[in-house]
Amino acid sequence: MRHNDTPETRSVRLLRVGEQVRHILSDILARGEVHDDVLASHVVSVTEVRMSPDLRHATVFVKPLLGKDEDAVIKALRTNTAYLQREVASRVKLKYAAKLKFLADESFDEGSHIEQLLRDPKVAQDLGEADSAD
Repeated sequence: MRHNDTPETRSVRLLRVGEQVRHILSDILARGEVHDDVLASHVVSVTEVRMSPDLRHATVFVKPLLGKDEDAVIKALRTNTAYLQREVASRVKLKYAAKLKFLADESFDEGSHIEQLLRDPKVAQDLGEADSAD
């Protein structure tokens, strides 16, 4: 470990590399560089990339536009993982090529669900009472 290699600098590096990988994957998908019919017919957002501490593994969170055909898109990405890993490895200067793991980004669904719950009349009524009690 180097002298200036603190937990803070390591976590900043993880975030920076993850963001670099996210940009590269977004670019590859936006340009249609993956020769796959499913991916060619869908707009896919790479919402986040989380790197493992050793930078050897990357968990890639994706969301197809409007959440359409999510399972098919994830399957297509997983089928093309080897190609995507090679492309990322050639564009990011790391000691090892990161293994990519594709997952659906559920955070949008969770946010929508919470918003829906907050709009429920019973919950809104309780929130209104809490506000007036202050």
